Amino acid sequence: MDQRETTRLLRQVASGEVGVDDAVQRLRQAPFEDLGFAKLDLHRGLRQGIPEVVYGSGKTPEQIRAITAALLAAGQHAVLITRLETDAAAELEAGLDTGMGLEYFPEARIAVAGTMPPPDGMGRIVIATGGTSDQPVAEEAAITAQALGNEIVRLYDVGVAGLHRLLSHTDEIMDASVIIVLAGMEGALASVVAGLADCPVIAVPTSVGYGASYSGLAALLSMLNSCASGVSVVNIDNGFGAGYLASMINHMGVAK
Repeated sequence: MDQRETTRLLRQVASGEVGVDDAVQRLRQAPFEDLGFAKLDLHRGLRQGIPEVVYGSGKTPEQIRAITAALLAAGQHAVLITRLETDAAAELEAGLDTGMGLEYFPEARIAVAGTMPPPDGMGRIVIATGGTSDQPVAEEAAITAQALGNEIVRLYDVGVAGLHRLLSHTDEIMDASVIIVLAGMEGALASVVAGLADCPVIAVPTSVGYGASYSGLAALLSMLNSCASGVSVVNIDNGFGAGYLASMINHMGVAK
């Protein structure tokens, strides 16, 4: 149950649509539900504004299915499942009850069970990549942000090796409320974008590059040492973390 659902419930009690005993029963489900192998944090949406997300890697399809079904039954409209491989997604979809709905995004390795929310952030989140090889991590960020209620603009393959490609999108960059920049190799794109933008830039180093890139470490260090101000950095290949943070920024000041 998130802030909006709790507010809606309290208003229904105030108007007489829902009885006090029924409301108390719904709230009694909190703060967590114990499935034996997992304890679901049903009040995370109420505390943080974003409900619990399921990390799929290392979990069996049966475990993911049980967690997803329990979260949906508790009133969560959409359940985001990250790092979910194609085979596990197929097994999950086959085992879910009809009507729950599951949309799988193979490049992002993300599934969304339930209903994808409409955008309700204060602006657009721009996602820019240095190259096409960064796209899987970029899609993880994009689908995460979309599942959390944001409008996304994708600018793919606009790296510094051909700077004119990026400069052809200055309108989108300057109109953004948050920008996520993903790059491997030397990771220079984040500094360049931050030098053009007046909004927060979230840099994501990717594990793309030749030997001395050290699987993203070179890009990570470059981004941490950005000469442009306003750049924050998440971990290597952490598209989910970037999309989540961008959503939080894009919803600051938005009515709950």
